[in-house]
Amino acid sequence: MPLLSTPFAQLDLIRQPDQPHEPLQAFDAADEYLLNQMHEQGLTPDSRVLILNDSFGALAASLAGHAQVSSSGDSHLGHLALQVNLLRNQLSADAVKFVPASAVAQGPFDVVLIRVPKTLALLEEQLIRLHGQLAPGAQVIAAAMVKHLPRAAGDLLEKYIGPVQASLAVKKARLLIATPEAKPAPVSPYPTRYRLEKPAIELLNHANVFCREDLDIGTRAFLPHLPKHLSRVRVADLGCGNGVLGIAYALGSPLAELTLVDESYMAVQSAEENWRAALNERPVEIRAGDGLAEQAEDSLDLVLCNPPFHQQQVVGDFLAWRMFQQARAALVTGGELWIVGNRHLGYHAKLKRLFRGVEQVAATPKFVVLKAIK
Repeated sequence: MPLLSTPFAQLDLIRQPDQPHEPLQAFDAADEYLLNQMHEQGLTPDSRVLILNDSFGALAASLAGHAQVSSSGDSHLGHLALQVNLLRNQLSADAVKFVPASAVAQGPFDVVLIRVPKTLALLEEQLIRLHGQLAPGAQVIAAAMVKHLPRAAGDLLEKYIGPVQASLAVKKARLLIATPEAKPAPVSPYPTRYRLEKPAIELLNHANVFCREDLDIGTRAFLPHLPKHLSRVRVADLGCGNGVLGIAYALGSPLAELTLVDESYMAVQSAEENWRAALNERPVEIRAGDGLAEQAEDSLDLVLCNPPFHQQQVVGDFLAWRMFQQARAALVTGGELWIVGNRHLGYHAKLKRLFRGVEQVAATPKFVVLKAIK
């Protein structure tokens, strides 16, 4: 396992979820560039540092003990990675204050370090929230690998913070250094909303929600085929996003007991608000989590899932496979996992490795809806 060697510390870091023989590091050259920049500029124990989108805690763990560090991001797995990596390197869990992206980190901050996220809407919302949270003379520095750094990121920094200077590229990473200037209080364009006809509901979407402008085509293919139950059944919407699958199912199954879970804090926030708007005070459990890792075995009758096929910039089916395994463990014998997926991903064959029966419920030219029985 490669160590992150910085002027602050040598750290042994791992990604989350932890995988055997993990081929990817928990840090990259953009993290190293930011940390070297901080060392050159100097930090004191009184420096108030806010870190945004620190995927696996590499930045926060490195600076813990060298400054007053707050970390904010939209990933529950990122938060878990931070906790694991602090413990792994004999650092106090209290050395870093974590603030989920569904809340506002309270400054003032002397330094803000930003890993540019894949979703620029999240970056925009984070920059808007920095208004009034920067100390006089504060620094705002964003970093990314050059191949993942769109021009629009610099435009957003200039719009909401101030003039931007781009660094030279080092190890294919680049910094964007923004000089804060006085600006009028911005008005956020988030959350966004859109309406569905069937079911007739309006869905609210905070900045980092997948397909926040309209219903994604996979879910659109899934909705007409959701099962309905008139009896009491225990159901999970796994990777719930804005909650549309769970809410649509609940509207057709009035006695069902629902759990909605997602690893995005903004998704959970959206799902909570959408559930209340559509179903008022009907009981539900909505939580941020590592899928169904915390769900008791044999405790669910049905799992609904539109699985993701990427983690940040990394594309693959490892998250979906893990969700299928979690669903199987949580389901009772005879329980069902219903999913939608792109045809080319071959989920039918993968599910057959875990479940005794796999059926195709419906199909479009691009998507298949599958039912797997434990």
